[in-house]
Amino acid sequence: MADVNSVDTTVTGNRPAPGWFDISSPDAARARRFYQEMFGWQVNALDETYALIAAEDGQPAGGIGQASGESPYTGIVAYFPVDDVDTALARAEKLGGTRRLEPQATPMGRIAVFTDPDGNPVGLMSR
Repeated sequence: MADVNSVDTTVTGNRPAPGWFDISSPDAARARRFYQEMFGWQVNALDETYALIAAEDGQPAGGIGQASGESPYTGIVAYFPVDDVDTALARAEKLGGTRRLEPQATPMGRIAVFTDPDGNPVGLMSR
């Protein structure tokens, strides 16, 4: 097992915890209803394809969106805060990750998604 104290943290200068999550579904309306009823989440639809999930303090903590060509995966993606999305994405690729969603600006900040060497989607975000 790796020594957690030897982790290279040069991308952010710290060990980031998830700062956002997205749930992508081929049926976003169904997913919104399911998670709203399952967890009692406050879900605020921005449009037919995306809704924000509010944390207890009312601030957005995640989202539920429609899987599409721009979001080519389904499931839950945790987004980790980094200082620079492009630099972190390049580092992920160098370590064996595969780019899935190109860096882009969103209302919540700049994001990108890659898959790790095992195929798990991982999000990057900077505000």
